[in-house]
Amino acid sequence: MSTQPTLITSRDNPLLKELRRLSQDSTAYRKAGRFWVEGDHLGRAALLRGQRPAITVLAESAWAAFGAEFGAVAAKTVLLPDALFDGISGLEAPTRLGLVFDLPAEATLQAGVASVILDRVQDAGNVGSILRSAAAFGFKQVIALKGTAALWSPKVLRAGMGAHFGLRLIEGAEPAALDALTVPIIVTSSHQGALIHHQQLPWPCAWALGHEGQGVSAELMARATLSVRIAQPGGEESLNVAAAAAICLHASALATV
Repeated sequence: MSTQPTLITSRDNPLLKELRRLSQDSTAYRKAGRFWVEGDHLGRAALLRGQRPAITVLAESAWAAFGAEFGAVAAKTVLLPDALFDGISGLEAPTRLGLVFDLPAEATLQAGVASVILDRVQDAGNVGSILRSAAAFGFKQVIALKGTAALWSPKVLRAGMGAHFGLRLIEGAEPAALDALTVPIIVTSSHQGALIHHQQLPWPCAWALGHEGQGVSAELMARATLSVRIAQPGGEESLNVAAAAAICLHASALATV
């Protein structure tokens, strides 16, 4: 691949407009068929997983630091004046390195795989954090039901810290799709169910994590094999869904070691 970048200096350049949409619109990737990753950490995480970007985007001031490493990994490399790069960046302190990847083909649900089900989890930071925990604790598949934050949005990608590239991700699923799962579904609630540390958790399984305010839907509760709760001796009403996910997924992981 060529290391010669294409310099873009016009704010009206069509590619620059597309990059701005991908960076700043959480669902633009669905129409474009590709997504935006910003920063060297996420970029390296993708490359280590065998991903190859379609486009590398560098600010002029970042070429010396990143040009040798990222300038030849994509079919096309674009160089922007710093001000233009900062105008498309979604970060308060831009790293001035961005990568555009083709969106993976739509995944099909695998019936017997350790999974996480996201039931209308709407905060991008929570979703990304849950993906990171899923990858860390051996869960290979994430099934996002309709109403969940867009999985490939820039904010979810940043919060996931590279977890996306090691997971099978299914978006926009209907609850009926869960009928295909052959692993038991476990739900967690602040107020009902057996204490998690008293349970012998099944493996593999599918953990269902619900909306930040409403929790897991009644329809999904009805599909559950087991309902558990996390002990909270400090007396708070509930835990953040991403924090609860980390506790639950870690408890499952302990059953495998």
